Amino acid sequence: MANQYVSKVVLSSGETLIDLTSDTLDAAHLLTGYTAHDKSGAPITGTCDFDSNTGDDTATAAEILAGKTAHARSTKLTGTMANKGSVTGTISSKSGTYTIPQGYHDGGGKVSISTAEQAKIIAGNIKSGVEILGVTGTYSGEEITAQSKNVTPSFTAQTVQPDTGYDYLAAVTVNAIPVVYADNAAGGQTVTIG
Repeated sequence: MANQYVSKVVLSSGETLIDLTSDTLDAAHLLTGYTAHDKSGAPITGTCDFDSNTGDDTATAAEILAGKTAHARSTKLTGTMANKGSVTGTISSKSGTYTIPQGYHDGGGKVSISTAEQAKIIAGNIKSGVEILGVTGTYSGEEITAQSKNVTPSFTAQTVQPDTGYDYLAAVTVNAIPVVYADNAAGGQTVTIG
């Protein structure tokens, strides 16, 4: 007998006990470590590393970290997701936002108010009793200095402003226009204004 393996056993009565001739099993389709016989009857040892059915997996390469591999839908995938590690960002205005970059984050990243803006959030810059980001204001206004002035009217326009060192005018007194009456030689009066 040329073939030392038996792939088909038929009894003298014509009954077939074993028939491997139409089997399709080979080492690549038998799990690693398992043994069986191929269609020739030869023993085979499995070389297939598949240990689960990945046919209904939904992962894509973009959802797997770059450089890492996985299997989905019976296909080996190599990840393309960027590893961002610890990403940090700042916000520097009231309506400011920070766009989180796409990719994997290790949980160590932080977004905060910029240092320049944090320096402005102090009690002395916030109205007394108002709380902003956990800081209660103490500012109750600054002392202001008012000035009262006397002005003399003239025939030209005047702009009346407080002097240096004063914040505003509390009162402006417009003096009476000086008028001098004098009798004249014609028997009337001469009126001098100003």
